[in-house]
Amino acid sequence: MAPRGLSAEEKRVRLLEIFHETKDFFQLKELEKLGPKMKGIVSQSVKEVLQSLVDDGLVQADKIGSSNFFWSFPSQRGAMMQSRLTIVKESQATHEAQLKETGNLIEEEKAARPQSIERTSALATLASQKQELGELEKELAQYGLCDPAKVEEKKRAVVLAKEASIRWTDNYAVLLSHFTRQYGVDADEIRKYLGVSDDYEDIC
Repeated sequence: MAPRGLSAEEKRVRLLEIFHETKDFFQLKELEKLGPKMKGIVSQSVKEVLQSLVDDGLVQADKIGSSNFFWSFPSQRGAMMQSRLTIVKESQATHEAQLKETGNLIEEEKAARPQSIERTSALATLASQKQELGELEKELAQYGLCDPAKVEEKKRAVVLAKEASIRWTDNYAVLLSHFTRQYGVDADEIRKYLGVSDDYEDIC
């Protein structure tokens, strides 16, 4: 049965052990050689594992000249964990203070609004009226065509349309009169040719 490969976390732990056991500085090429030899880490995965340790602050990196060096000492992890613990404690203290302040505000609001029969009744009435208002708004939306504002808008549109039809009818009458006088053409012949009936002026 073939041996099981190392998990990503096992590779991180073993690579970090190389730093802590040797307490030395390394370049990537050196770690790619030491990883398989000392900890059974495949050399091709060393770079990725190393970068994850750098990203998490467990391994330090610095460029000296044209070369990148990496290092990590056992005390570094302890210091980092202590720093994180301090930040968490400070955050916890802040949240506890905010929670206490919110609790005090709630108590103050409760004291300013003591429960009574009148207050309970008023709140119940308010809730009922809000519900009724919501239902009426829904009903009004269903009868949008009967909305007074929309009805008035349609009335105005009808007036404008009628005014326009009268204006164009007057223009037609002027042109008809001009042709009959200028060219001596019978008005009935022009109406017949244009397909205009005799009652074209009957606009109510």
